[in-house]
This record gives sequence, structure tokens and C-alpha cells, in this order.
Amino acid sequence: LQLVQSGGGSVQPGGSLRLSCTASVFTLGDFAVGWFREAAGKEREGIACISSSGDKVNYADSVRGRFTISRDNAKDAAYLQMNNLQPEDTGIYYCAMEGPYYSPASLNPYEYDHWSQGTAVTVSS
Repeated sequence: LQLVQSGGGSVQPGGSLRLSCTASVFTLGDFAVGWFREAAGKEREGIACISSSGDKVNYADSVRGRFTISRDNAKDAAYLQMNNLQPEDTGIYYCAMEGPYYSPASLNPYEYDHWSQGTAVTVSS
């Protein structure tokens, strides 16, 4: 079982991108969803998460105020709107759903499961 991700690409600094995450064989709306990124040579970093109902969100300090996580359970999808992108945001982005050891509002990648295939985001001038 794997989440399916779309979006990403290349933008100039200050630009925006939107990532989408859906599930193909189960109801994503039953689970918390997290967004993560992996820069070259760095460990995977949790950047945003949202509760199953969408009423609770959490962000890493590095993206707070620029990125917005949301979900539409009627469409069984979660989103990451990324504004004012900077070169340090460059990396491979993934979505994942809560795993068996998930704790509320956690950004710890080890507490998530069923990872998406990942998509590249490149921010450069």
C-alpha cells in the first residue's frame, strides 16, 4: 500500500508550488497525514502534519508561515501549499500516513507509514 503524490517541479525563489497526496486502496480520511522532505545529504525531515479530521496541524519552524497543510476528506486527499519558496526548500518531498506508533502532531518520520513515491522540488534562480 502506498500513497500517490502529485505536484512539485522547479520554481524561482519566492515562487509557489502545491503538492497533492491521495490514497488508492484505503480511506485517507481515517488517518493523520504528514509531509516530509529530504535534501541532498540530509536526513528526512518532517515539515507539516494534519489530523484525520483536519482540525489540528503542526509545522516545522523551517516552514511555518510559508507552507500550509490541508485536506479534503470528501476527495480523500491532502495538500501542501508552499509559498515564498527558497533555495533551502529544495529536496524530495513525500507524504505519508500515521503508522502504528504515531503520536498526535508528531513530525517524526518513524511514526509514519505507507510513504508516497516522492517528488522533486527545486528552487533556484
